[in-house]
Amino acid sequence: MEKENVQVRYSDADLAEFKEIILKKIEKAQADLELIKSAYMNDLNNGTDDTSPTFKAFEEGSETLSKEANSQLAIRQEKFIRDLRNALVRIENKTYGICRVTGKLIEKERLKLVPHATMSMEAKLQQR
Repeated sequence: MEKENVQVRYSDADLAEFKEIILKKIEKAQADLELIKSAYMNDLNNGTDDTSPTFKAFEEGSETLSKEANSQLAIRQEKFIRDLRNALVRIENKTYGICRVTGKLIEKERLKLVPHATMSMEAKLQQR
């Protein structure tokens, strides 16, 4: 009786391709993070000294909201970069692309769109 030929991991060539995708995403994500941080710093430096009291109060409220939104964006961006770096570690360990729930390979198309994915769509849907 022949055993079914099941691929247990991605080939080194596939891993190299995914690594390229991830490195590009990290580069873009870091640039985006710098933009978010510089926008946050600009918010801190924008004075509203010459505006009317009513407008100034409105603007300060808006500024607080903007700082919170920027802070949340920065936190999400930092987590995204961390997740991408963790994916690089999995590539080095040759465990990249293996679903942590099912143990099966995550579809290539999913990994190209979400290169830091650790679960297959099958496992993701089971969580609902």
